[in-house]
Amino acid sequence: MKTNEWIQSIPVYEPGKPIEEVARELGFDDAADIIKVASNENELGPSPKALEAMAAAAGEMHRYPDGGGFYLKQKLAEKLDVKPENIMLGNGSNELIEFLGHVYLQPGANLVMSECAFVVYRLVAALFNAEAVAVPMKNFTHDLDAMLAAITPETRMVVVCNPNNPTGTINTPEEVEAFLEKLPDHVLTVFDEAYFELMPDSAKADLLKHIREGRENIIVLRTFSKAYGLAGLRIGYGVGHESLIGVLNHVRQPFNVNAMAQAAALAALDDEEHLARTRDMVHEGLEFFYAEFEKLGLETVPSFANFILVKTGNGREMFSELQKRKVIVRPMNGYGLPDWIRITVGTQLQNEAVLEALNASFER
Repeated sequence: MKTNEWIQSIPVYEPGKPIEEVARELGFDDAADIIKVASNENELGPSPKALEAMAAAAGEMHRYPDGGGFYLKQKLAEKLDVKPENIMLGNGSNELIEFLGHVYLQPGANLVMSECAFVVYRLVAALFNAEAVAVPMKNFTHDLDAMLAAITPETRMVVVCNPNNPTGTINTPEEVEAFLEKLPDHVLTVFDEAYFELMPDSAKADLLKHIREGRENIIVLRTFSKAYGLAGLRIGYGVGHESLIGVLNHVRQPFNVNAMAQAAALAALDDEEHLARTRDMVHEGLEFFYAEFEKLGLETVPSFANFILVKTGNGREMFSELQKRKVIVRPMNGYGLPDWIRITVGTQLQNEAVLEALNASFER
């Protein structure tokens, strides 16, 4: 059968193995002993309120979900001071990136991004046979001026991941505002703010004000996977001008966000205490790693997210050594950073165990 010929050239996203499979392969008796700090998950788990909501929703799983996400959109709109018409829900924010590809990308068009930004942007560009223009970073941070300079008449989208995955760096509010002032009208800027809730307020650019004021070429993507601890339910949302959201709805499948995810997200928004505990855990964990890695003479990148990039030399080899010691991290070879690994910040006990395993790996 004939297929679209460019599909075969798209690299396949490589997920981490299940913890149970790692335990089996390495001969560990108990998978519960393995610490997975590879996927930037919230190690506190979901909010207790979200867990209660999921339990209550379980008995209704024979029903289709609310296809419009009415109640969740209402609550988000109230929280964000926008209209429900400005919000679109997705099966994780990844799905929203794909929706944007359907609407904006095609052969001959291009998407501008940073060279060390989230790999899904490249995958989506390739999916629609468009070009991903990867702009070199400056000090592991988006070079917004260089990204502006890379825009051509064929550019349909510019993606700014802020904080950036996998580097954890941010562009300041002032830098973001200066970038927006120079952005051509024909280009949509996608601000991926998956780690927004973990940032200090002083570091947050107020992008939603531009949407409230009617600007049409901005969309802000956020998720419940990180700070809210709902990664397994796959739910995210986008905020944009109502005309943009209306166009995106043309490519959205019915019932794209499941009922349990909607119930959990709705409840999670009410649990500010859990969100505060998560922020405290992350900030304390980052400070712990900065101090300990400095003692070891290891280079790190200051992070505004729930992970830290650390230079260990031969990241793939360190990944394998740590796995033997029941710790799973993420090597950065796929991002052109072969000497680095990314470690999710966990509980203090987990962080100490990661450090112990890292020390043992250096001493092998």
